[in-house]
Amino acid sequence: MKQAAIADGPEFTVVDSTLMRRVFYAFAALALLSVAISLGGKWFGHSIAMAGYTDDTTVRRVVIGNNVISVPANFIRFDQARRDGVASRLDLYLRYPQMDGYSEAARDDFNHSEANRSIIFLSFEQQMMSRDMSGRFAPIYSALIVQPGIPGPGGTTVYGFNEKSGYLNEVLVVGTRGGKDPFVARCLSGPSAGQSLAPCERDIHVGDDLSLTYRFPKEFLGDWQALDAAMTAEAGRILKPGH
Repeated sequence: MKQAAIADGPEFTVVDSTLMRRVFYAFAALALLSVAISLGGKWFGHSIAMAGYTDDTTVRRVVIGNNVISVPANFIRFDQARRDGVASRLDLYLRYPQMDGYSEAARDDFNHSEANRSIIFLSFEQQMMSRDMSGRFAPIYSALIVQPGIPGPGGTTVYGFNEKSGYLNEVLVVGTRGGKDPFVARCLSGPSAGQSLAPCERDIHVGDDLSLTYRFPKEFLGDWQALDAAMTAEAGRILKPGH
């Protein structure tokens, strides 16, 4: 009777231990892959959200010629330039008038999601010309513009360029400064001006044989004195000549 009961009971199959190990390893691998995807997704999602920006405020020291530019990483436009070392050029961006770099609080401004534009783009490189834009007005630009000009924002005068100047779809904005060379900026005109985030540009000499070119929204022309003073002061703050 006992043997019959055993015979009539459920059958048990012995599973190969090698197969069990393979199943275990497969589940372990899936678990690890799930964790990796989760962590990678969080990192990659953050990377996409940053869109090339960084909120890292670590100060980087970049050497151009005989100058050291000490600036937080979140001021530097391009990822590959966010390092210490020697460079031929350094591109920055900042909010004006706050004069700060990228941060979570400033994200909308840097993404240009608002109607008001507030980002200025700066480029440092060694001088290619003996005169900056103000110094070039009398010997160069004055011969390329069409007189008379028209009144511009902030007491400036806006001049068109003649056909042979080579400055197609641009105007020259000039502001008088007593006892000094005038404030001079070139700005895009026409449809191209409306499509540009920073249609005006000006260059000034700073440091030890460095040229600073800054591009800015045309709306800032109304307060060009404060703008130019802020750019000069910022260059003096982050730039250490005589390296």
